[in-house]
Amino acid sequence: MFRLSFGLAVAMAVTPARQVTSGYFRVHLYVLMGLNVLAALAAAGGDSLQIGLPLVAAAVSYAGSVFWLYELGAPGKAALAIVAALSLAANWILAPPSTLPPIASLLHKLDPLAGGLVLGTTLAAMLLGHWYLNSPTMKIDPLDRLVVWMGLAIAARAALCGLALGLEVAQFGTPSTQQLLLVTLRWMTGLVGAGIVVFLTRATLRVPNTQSATGLLYVGVIVTFVGELTSLLLSGEFRYPV
Repeated sequence: MFRLSFGLAVAMAVTPARQVTSGYFRVHLYVLMGLNVLAALAAAGGDSLQIGLPLVAAAVSYAGSVFWLYELGAPGKAALAIVAALSLAANWILAPPSTLPPIASLLHKLDPLAGGLVLGTTLAAMLLGHWYLNSPTMKIDPLDRLVVWMGLAIAARAALCGLALGLEVAQFGTPSTQQLLLVTLRWMTGLVGAGIVVFLTRATLRVPNTQSATGLLYVGVIVTFVGELTSLLLSGEFRYPV
């Protein structure tokens, strides 16, 4: 949840407020608030930091939604930046102490950043595409730009996971058949499949057809979630984040 909260906050923060109605930011800050409240509830019984960080992020999300209600774009964007920082900090601070070599430790630090951006940009793009039903006169440029960010995030994620997979195989040999099947699922859905969604969505926006593009982005949300969940499953078995 922290990864998704981080990525969604970043994606919303880079969305141009001059071309997108304030309702998009106001409504979906409630989504961020809900994600962080859920994270706090999931941490019930843990230490104060596990509960406190998402609760602070939830409170900032609510404050941000109030800013956007009154068309206060600058503090609204600042609230998104704070939520992103808190969510990324929670990913790093709450992770167990690492006994891995420096390169593996670095890749694990970059893992939630890259994975969160893939999830967040995809979800933000889908939500923005859906928002065109409420504001059909909005320009298509913000959605197209967000899809480009989605593609860049997927490319960065693929580079990170490709490096990690190469190091894993070089140091520990070929994974088992079951692990190879999961690696294949992870790549074919969360990276290759998501990349195809980016290509098709941009082609659809050239028509232009925002409703069809949004339908494709729904598929993008599904495949990226499957890919990232599979990656988390594999991270318990591999030394590197694949």
